[in-house]
Amino acid sequence: MTYVNDVFLRAARGEATPYTPVWFMRQAGRYQPEYRKIRERYTLPEIVRHPEVTAEVTRLPVRQFGFDAAILFADITTPLYGMGFDLDIVEGRGPVIHNPIDTAEDVRRIHLFSAEAHTPFVLEAIRILKRELEVPLIGFAGAPFTLASYLIEGGPSKNFVKVKGFMYAEEEAWNLLMRTLTNAMVEYLSAQAAAGADALQVFDSWVGRLTRHDYERYVAPHMRRLFEALKPLGVPVVHFGTQTMHLLSPMAEAGGDVIGVDTTTPLDWARDRLGTRPVQGNLDPTLLFAPEPVLARGVEAVLSANAGRPGHIFNLGHGILPGTPPDAVRRAVELVHTLSEVRA
Repeated sequence: MTYVNDVFLRAARGEATPYTPVWFMRQAGRYQPEYRKIRERYTLPEIVRHPEVTAEVTRLPVRQFGFDAAILFADITTPLYGMGFDLDIVEGRGPVIHNPIDTAEDVRRIHLFSAEAHTPFVLEAIRILKRELEVPLIGFAGAPFTLASYLIEGGPSKNFVKVKGFMYAEEEAWNLLMRTLTNAMVEYLSAQAAAGADALQVFDSWVGRLTRHDYERYVAPHMRRLFEALKPLGVPVVHFGTQTMHLLSPMAEAGGDVIGVDTTTPLDWARDRLGTRPVQGNLDPTLLFAPEPVLARGVEAVLSANAGRPGHIFNLGHGILPGTPPDAVRRAVELVHTLSEVRA
């Protein structure tokens, strides 16, 4: 199909738009009553393995709230099953890896990933959505460092001692792991684009826990290779991490057509340093719990920080939080559209 609304893609290319496009990370999720009903029948991994259900969950927030883009419903750990890892998504905790990486030998045992063989359900969901959506569809994957963090820590971590210890003590094995994950994510994202995804996002959720020195030594070379490999796809790619203000320059140098800005990074500061590079962000997700006048001031502040510059995609500084009032999501989208139209 030919989608009707391409404002998101125009902003991602740095072009002027009639208003600021908006979508939210985790815009499909438990804050929606309709999603909670679906979860009564399916676990998260089961949703992902049923393309029709994935498509329905992906469409829901676009229909309900008027977002300018849809993001494929999945989890960044989805490809890891095909790479030989035994894992569960535990409610309230996140991914739990039952066979984590402890040694260099464990890295050498990782299976070669094939998107068509290991995640055909993801690609079929994209094909379904492309027949029905009237906004661009964003595919995504986890960045190698964030995936490596789960694989070595065995799940979410507060201090990242294990992954940093492995990185420092086993640098050769670390680089092999990062190359392996980079190759797998290039394969996964390329297949999503081939199936019809209009844009891609790379989530590096935990990279902000690294110093700039460690990022540049242990991560940046692999991220540069990842983004170079994605360039021939011809679709915009968003590079996003959290708590990454100190990493803004090296992350931007590593690649990505659009740089995602989290809540802790002032948007105007980021724009001044990135020049004409498009940005995405960065409303504090907790403002969706605030009284409407406070929410309106928050939306206005983000738009003011951008100062009317082209190449801004409005988003949260991270994902929608559990318990977020759906009416607040709807109102935020309306505010972005109406306030940015006045500026146009």
